[in-house]
This record gives sequence, structure tokens and C-alpha cells, in this order.
Amino acid sequence: MTHQFPSLSPEQKKELSEIAQKIVAPGKGILAADESTGTMGKRLQKINVENNEENRRCFRDLLFSSDSSISNCVGGVIFFHETLYQKADSGKLFPQVIKDKGIVVGIKVDKGTAGLNGTDGETTTQGLDGLSERCAQYKKDGCDFAKWRCVLKISDGCPSALAIAENANVLARYASICQQNGLVPIVEPEILPDGDHDLLRCQYITEKVLAAVYKALSDHHVYLEGTLLKPNMVTAGHSCAKKYTPEEVAMATVTALRRTVPASVPGICFLSGGQSEEEASLNLNAINQVPLHRPWKLTFSYGRALQASALAAWQGKAANKAAAQEAFCSRAKINGLAAKGEYKPSGSADKASMQSLYTASYVY
Repeated sequence: MTHQFPSLSPEQKKELSEIAQKIVAPGKGILAADESTGTMGKRLQKINVENNEENRRCFRDLLFSSDSSISNCVGGVIFFHETLYQKADSGKLFPQVIKDKGIVVGIKVDKGTAGLNGTDGETTTQGLDGLSERCAQYKKDGCDFAKWRCVLKISDGCPSALAIAENANVLARYASICQQNGLVPIVEPEILPDGDHDLLRCQYITEKVLAAVYKALSDHHVYLEGTLLKPNMVTAGHSCAKKYTPEEVAMATVTALRRTVPASVPGICFLSGGQSEEEASLNLNAINQVPLHRPWKLTFSYGRALQASALAAWQGKAANKAAAQEAFCSRAKINGLAAKGEYKPSGSADKASMQSLYTASYVY
């Protein structure tokens, strides 16, 4: 066995751990606003708005300049490279707008997926080349955490041992590089909801994937107290005939996490994975009510499930800005309550919040 060589100083560890805990303070989660230009285009297309830089900036300005009470339920915002250097209508850079609210600024650093030859369409994620230099620059530009998404899928032969091992390793390498540069890495091994598999199969695969991820993080000497996990909830495949209750989803999810995620990880921020806004909130609430010990914060890192109603209310019109902000704040507050297991549905959820946000083989 090799000796332990120093990797991070006590000061670096303290900073990373404090950032991670600030993001997942009680009742707080993450707004994922790091959609790529292409993905943002698909969102805007649904409301018949042209995909140009100004329209993308306008929608994100609407989110970021919402009432400062948003900081009670949003602890971090993930930016896309373009957005990090854009300005609000007020003339202030977006990261400063977010920081002024006491919210932590994050950045997506991966470069998308690449096929693994000889597999059934499985992928790894690229972007390790030059990552250290990019992280150093992002830290200078006001970021304190980063995100990297790996994607696995469930089918007859998937995920393969190769896909599990390769994605676990690339996530660990990314996490190690982030920490060296003062960024808290969000580790995201997303298992897609595509398929007709049942809840138990998803739970089994989630356990295998997370066990591999945490073994790789250990091998790469990643400081777990200065990381966050962004996993899928354990749900049945989108085409599964059987529908499960939030309580069943919650029990399967928490059981899988208790078996695989060390207690030293400060927080687990679920991705919404194409669930409707209301479904994502109900499932998160049930997760926080499971009668099992949960040593980590269990909260949200939602993109579509925080933005869908706001997008529908906005429709690209300046006159609708206040209504769209109201829709966003309302959904963020609901998720803040769900992150504490305190959401009580009123039964009056509107149409936009009930709409499925599922996209097959979702590319971020």
C-alpha cells in the first residue's frame, strides 16, 4: 500500500467544506441554469422565441434578478460559460447579481459526451484536457463550485462494466482537478430514465454505479467533505407500465444512497430527470420524510423542474417578466420546503407544473 502524500492543505479543505455546506444549508438547493446554447434553443422554441444571445440573457436575467427572498431556498446557481460573462439589465455582471443575494456561483465545466466504441451507444464525458487552467480562471472570475455530467443508461446490456468504470474514473479525475483549484465539484452520474425497467432494477443499477463512483473518488484522493453528489432519484423507466408512489420512489432512493454514499458527503442534490415540476417536488418531499437515518442533506439541483412554469409565463415578453419571476419564486419556495420534508400540496397545482418535462436520451 502506498503512503499518503499530501494533496490538499488544511486551509484548502476548510474552504471547500465551507462552500459545500453553504450551498446545501437547510432548505436550500441549486438552480441549474447551465443549459448549453442548443438546449436553451429547444426551451425557447417551445414558447416560439428565437434562440439568440439576447433572448437567452433576458430569460436568465429574469431568474437571477428575482426577489432576494429567493436566497432562502436557493444556495447555488450553476452557470453556462456564456452566462458567466453576461450582464443583467442593471448593468451588473450576472455572477455579482447572484453573489449579492448571498448565493454561491457555480459553472459547468464538461465538454459533452463522446461515444464508447463497441458498446450499445454508451458514452463517456470529455473535457479533462485544459480543465485545471479553466478551473483556475473560473475561480478568479467568481465561481466556487463546478459541475460535470456523466450519463449512463439502463437496457438489456447496459450499463456495461466499461461504461460504469470509465465514467466513475472521469468523474473522480474531474473532482480532483476542481479541488486543487478551489472549486467544490458536483459529481453527477446520471442514469437516464429512458426504458421500461421497474423501480427495483433502477435501484440495483444506481447502487452499482454509485459504489463504483465512490471507489474511484477514494482512489483519486478526493476530499469528500468538499464535494456534492448530483444523482438521479431511483424511479422506474419512463415506459414502465407500473406507476410508483412518491413514497416508493423515496424508499428506493434513500436505501440506494445509504448503501453507497459515505456520510462525510455534505449534500445530495437530485437532478429532476424530466419529471414534471410538481412530481420532482413531491418526490423530494417524500425522500425527506423516509423513516430511515439520512446523514446528508437531501435537496435539489433542478433545471427544467425550476424553470418550466416561469418559461411558460414569460413567453418572451417583457410585460410578463413579473409573472414569470413569481412562478419561479413560487416553485423554488416549494422545493425549499420539500428539501426539509415540509411541502404540503394545496391541490391547486397549475397545468405547467404538472406537465412532463421528459426528453428521450436527454442531452444537456
